[in-house]
Amino acid sequence: MLSKIIKILIGIALIALGIWTIVIWWGDVLSLIRGGIGMGLILAGLIAFAVLD
Repeated sequence: MLSKIIKILIGIALIALGIWTIVIWWGDVLSLIRGGIGMGLILAGLIAFAVLD
């Protein structure tokens, strides 16, 4: 029972740290998203070419 509570508390702490990090580095997060969009479009194009065959 105690180990389950400890695991829940660790999970909540990690989620809180993750949210806090995103808030602090919001500009960098947006840069990563913008960079990922281009790579996603390239991947979608490659998949489209693979499906044509």
